[in-house]
Amino acid sequence: MKTKIFALAILVCSVSAGYSQSLHVGIKAGANINKLDGEPFSNQFTYGYHVGAFAEIGLGKKFSIAPEVLFNQVNVDTAEKFSSVFKFNNLSSIQLKYLTMPVLAEYKLSKIFALEAGPQFGILINQTNSLVQNGKNAFNKGDFSVVSGVQLKIVGLRVYGRYIFGVNNLNDTGETNNWHGEMIQVGVGYAFL
Repeated sequence: MKTKIFALAILVCSVSAGYSQSLHVGIKAGANINKLDGEPFSNQFTYGYHVGAFAEIGLGKKFSIAPEVLFNQVNVDTAEKFSSVFKFNNLSSIQLKYLTMPVLAEYKLSKIFALEAGPQFGILINQTNSLVQNGKNAFNKGDFSVVSGVQLKIVGLRVYGRYIFGVNNLNDTGETNNWHGEMIQVGVGYAFL
């Protein structure tokens, strides 16, 4: 079944690229300014980073589709009561590592300026060792978010800013508190193709 889905995805991308007016591929990196909304977390932003690759498939003069694959490091500060509620020893910060796959629709306002929006799917690939050592999988393995942002394109250079809002509950502790992520991403990329 997975092979059929993979083959279908390759076929759709190939056909889209064949009918597209342009195809660009590149790399990107930048900063994550993030926080988790929920009772056991401090209500402040922390910093992380992201790196990855992108493609831009032109679908006319104004529209394009931009799938990406990004590695994200997300750092979160916990409130004082997090360790006592969830029985962790002095855990004041948590580090999460995600593989995210945004699929963005881009609308070009001018030759160099574009708006972008779309869904983002994330897979938790690692979390702070203290969580695992205490026998807890505190965070869901999957994340679904909505992305909106702007991008400046000058030849191969890309400069972008985005707001990402987590839609699903990330809490996997069995508690009733809902945890949702918020993130601002800023970064630069370069299209080498």
